[in-house]
Amino acid sequence: MGFIWSLIIGGIIGWLAGVITGRDVPGGIIGNIIAGFVGAWLGTLILGSWGPDIGGFSVIPAIIGAIILVLIVSFIMGKTRNKRDT
Repeated sequence: MGFIWSLIIGGIIGWLAGVITGRDVPGGIIGNIIAGFVGAWLGTLILGSWGPDIGGFSVIPAIIGAIILVLIVSFIMGKTRNKRDT
C-alpha cells in the first residue's frame, strides 16, 4: 500500500508543478508521476529533507524540485520542437 501511496503523492506533486509553472508535463499521468519522483529527488538533493513529509516525500523540496524539472523539460522540449519546425 505504501508504494501506491507514493505513486499518488508523486503524481500530485508533478501535477502541482505543472499547474504552478503553467506548462504541461509530457506524458500525462505517468509524466506527472515521473516528474514528482524525479522532482522529489532533485529537490531533496538541492535543498535537503525538511518540511512536512507525506508518503515518503519532503513536500516543499519535492515541489520546488518538480518545478525546476518541469521548467527544464519544457525548455528542452521547446528547443527540439523549434528545430523540427524549421
